[in-house]
Amino acid sequence: MNRSRHIWKRWCVLLLGTILATSVLGACGNASGDQQGRRLKLKIADISTNTVFRVAKNKGIFEKHGIDAELVNFATPAEGVNSLFIKQVDVAFGADFPLLNAVSKGDYSIFASSGTATDLSASEWKLFVRQEIGSAAELKGKKLSFSRGTFVPYLWDVYLGENGVALSDVELIGQGGFDEAYVALKKGEIDAAWVYGAVLNEKFGALAEAKELSDMSKTPVRLGTGLIASNELLEGHREVFVQFLKALDEASIYAQAHPEETADIMYEEVKQPREATLKDLPKNPWKLGFTDKAYAGLQGQKDYMVANGMIEQDFELNDKLNLDMVREAFPERVIDLK
Repeated sequence: MNRSRHIWKRWCVLLLGTILATSVLGACGNASGDQQGRRLKLKIADISTNTVFRVAKNKGIFEKHGIDAELVNFATPAEGVNSLFIKQVDVAFGADFPLLNAVSKGDYSIFASSGTATDLSASEWKLFVRQEIGSAAELKGKKLSFSRGTFVPYLWDVYLGENGVALSDVELIGQGGFDEAYVALKKGEIDAAWVYGAVLNEKFGALAEAKELSDMSKTPVRLGTGLIASNELLEGHREVFVQFLKALDEASIYAQAHPEETADIMYEEVKQPREATLKDLPKNPWKLGFTDKAYAGLQGQKDYMVANGMIEQDFELNDKLNLDMVREAFPERVIDLK
């Protein structure tokens, strides 16, 4: 009886050891997300007009680079960045304002720039005003729209200042998105709004109550766009994020080379009109890296946000940049931080 009990105990110990060893090996494989058939699951914040993530997922480019991607759609990139705080997504992209706001409040880093801070891209930001407004000077005393959590207050400050109007001379009306601004402009509840993209520019341009007055390329403001994730995720999966960046670059190149197919993908997945994609696509090619222009844009925006109380506690920008992965992926496209 004792001998049987002893044999049974030894068998249980051996079985338990085998199970534990298998579990450990399995866990290591799942966490690595490397190129050997294993995948890292990433929830990525997206918007309905961005082609890069859609093409990367639709054409199997994420999968090719070891990424199991789930796209989570938001009305604006700023909303996607804010969703990091509640762990609704793992990775987000956005303009300088929401990125800086996020890194000032949490344990996050900006790890690449999309390379879209160009004059051509800036020209897609149109300023629509009520029909009776004939110049920037006439915006004094008016109600001006901005999407909450975006860089638009900064754009208003620069644009108005160049035209002799102080920000204190207008009333900024925070809104949840472009659709809200459209209704408000139509009803006369606001007097002006900045709008981006072919679909919205056409929609606002068709308003009988409004007209286009200017665009952002006529100002010194250029909109940098960067990628952000938690430090924990970046540090724990460095090689995966190198592949993630390579996947995005490959997807951008593919989208630019196949505009008709990209337009079909966007229509099938998010119902963006094909003609809108074809108009927007050549103006916003992503080229992943981190340039002097990207750094200067972030630094200037940070200084503005600190000076105006939008960031309560100042910080060193370099401390919030993690460029190791983009430097490994595209060494010739990344500046050295001083």
